[in-house]
Amino acid sequence: SIARAKSGSVSYSNVFFTAGVAEPLIITEDQAGFVDRDRGFVMPLSSQMMGQITSDFFTSPFTYSLALPVEPQGSLRDVDQDGGEDTGIQIYAIAYWTNTFGDSYLEKRDLGGGGWSTAYASTRVGTGAADNMEIIGGKLLIYAPDDQQGFPSAFGADGFLFTEDDPIVGLPQGYTVVDLDTDPFTFDRSQEQTIDLIEGEFSVLNDFSQMSYTEAFDAMIDLMSREYAFTELKGIDWEAKAAEFRPRFEQAEADQDPDAYRLALRDYAWSIPDTHIAGPFDQDLFMQETGGGLGMAIRDVDDGRVLVNFVLDGGPAAEAGIKERAEIVAINGTPINDFVSANVPWSGPFSNEKDHRLQQLRYAIRFPVGTAVEVTYQNKGDTEPTTVTLTTIEERASLSFSSSSYGITGLELPVEFDVLDSGYGYVKIYSFFDNERLTAELWERMIQTMNDYGIPGLIVDMRQNGGGSGFLADQMAGYFFDEQITVGNTGYYAKDINDFFFNPETIEYMYPPEENLRYHGALVVLVGPGCASACEFFSYAMTLQDRATVVGQYPTAGAGGSVDQFAMPEGEFFQYTIGRAVNAEGEIHIEGTGVVPDVLVPVTEETLFSATDPVLDAAVATLDDMLAQ
Repeated sequence: SIARAKSGSVSYSNVFFTAGVAEPLIITEDQAGFVDRDRGFVMPLSSQMMGQITSDFFTSPFTYSLALPVEPQGSLRDVDQDGGEDTGIQIYAIAYWTNTFGDSYLEKRDLGGGGWSTAYASTRVGTGAADNMEIIGGKLLIYAPDDQQGFPSAFGADGFLFTEDDPIVGLPQGYTVVDLDTDPFTFDRSQEQTIDLIEGEFSVLNDFSQMSYTEAFDAMIDLMSREYAFTELKGIDWEAKAAEFRPRFEQAEADQDPDAYRLALRDYAWSIPDTHIAGPFDQDLFMQETGGGLGMAIRDVDDGRVLVNFVLDGGPAAEAGIKERAEIVAINGTPINDFVSANVPWSGPFSNEKDHRLQQLRYAIRFPVGTAVEVTYQNKGDTEPTTVTLTTIEERASLSFSSSSYGITGLELPVEFDVLDSGYGYVKIYSFFDNERLTAELWERMIQTMNDYGIPGLIVDMRQNGGGSGFLADQMAGYFFDEQITVGNTGYYAKDINDFFFNPETIEYMYPPEENLRYHGALVVLVGPGCASACEFFSYAMTLQDRATVVGQYPTAGAGGSVDQFAMPEGEFFQYTIGRAVNAEGEIHIEGTGVVPDVLVPVTEETLFSATDPVLDAAVATLDDMLAQ
């Protein structure tokens, strides 16, 4: 039978709140872990009473309702501080979670190892290093099995809940909602109550959108100078940045010129060497400045030459006699390497110089339509270079060909797999930003297939994965391990210490699934600069305990942190890195360097024009060697 009903709303401003969510849940979150101060506490299934989402989840705020049973089955904790051993009470927050793995209830992997909510719950937690994740307000739902139990009536002198200095009052049997924002606490036993969930300081969007351009710029500099994760690593001087860019914002404000403002904001973003940084993108200006192509694409090879690796039939390059494998010597009279190095790609900024160079090669030969461009080239077999003047035409084929996402249609599933002619398994993970439940189920189907058919080796292709959920990425890597593995930690700025704080209670792990879902064959991971962010964390995790060999021609993008966004004037959002990710030894391990291949496939004329995929070929050869030993 049903005893009580609760309802409420959940407001969210964080732009990533709904990303990848397939099964959003409102549940009673057993707070025994908080009482014990045990971040590894996993809420028992019996304690997870499910609510019903009663409005559109994808529109903030959404609403929920929750019906409570007469006798809940949560964990009992004695919190009356009298030194005796009493039956205790059940203590819950009402919280939002998302389910990805297993059945409809939350298991250890869904919970990130356990613990209590820091956002989107009926409770509010501290965000400083000293009181990090301590409950400091909001509401708790409690259940007393009899009328002999006690509960704090206030926080006590230390400001913390469930500690020895708490003043205690008696409780009646049954459910009570405790309001922690009053002093003393308010105890409410109404039959129906509204309990809204709190977004939390960690998650609330910083909103500078109603400020003037200059005010918003100052607020942005102030925020990023404190919260940007890699100031020291990148050697960023925020005062110098302010001196460089503030005049442009002042001028845009004085001229009431939103286009100049957006360009200033874009150029500020491009000045920070971090792949995760993202400012405005002006599609019209992009098309104007890069819409004209020469009908060819170019690439570096290891011996220092720049070769043409794509020629568009009927394009300006083809009409002038430029062929594939031609060496580009100069453009507009400037030696090709100098010309390329001077380019500022539209796809910036970049954490990794290898990625930067590849994008410079793409954009160096993009111009407005109708631009005359002098190209000095030497076709293979020619004894001398030839100089021609080409006029750019409206064509995107050459730019698309040189993209790391070339060939992607947008119709791909997040995980697709097959068995190669070699007898090895091949799986490609396109995204960790797609439907998380679907991604996990496809991944498990792949693992089961490889195990059912006794596939001895597996190639995991990560070369076209732009990232997404780092936690999902780590847990998918966990299917190749037999034990819980420490992955690392992430530090965030804490106001009370004015520094980055790495909470030892939030170390990140891979949690292996049940044994029948683990794969024990040989592993190779394919990487490249199109693998960014969460993709890099997956690729790194696969190398732990020497589990997989990494094969590629280039390292990954080097985007090694977690991100947030803030709102700026004119409807713009600015993304920046707030989480400083480190490995188990506390070292920054991905940002700037990426995951570097163990087997480095050369970029030569032979591999550049191979009829097959040279990186995949190298992966098959690597597995052959591994399994022959």
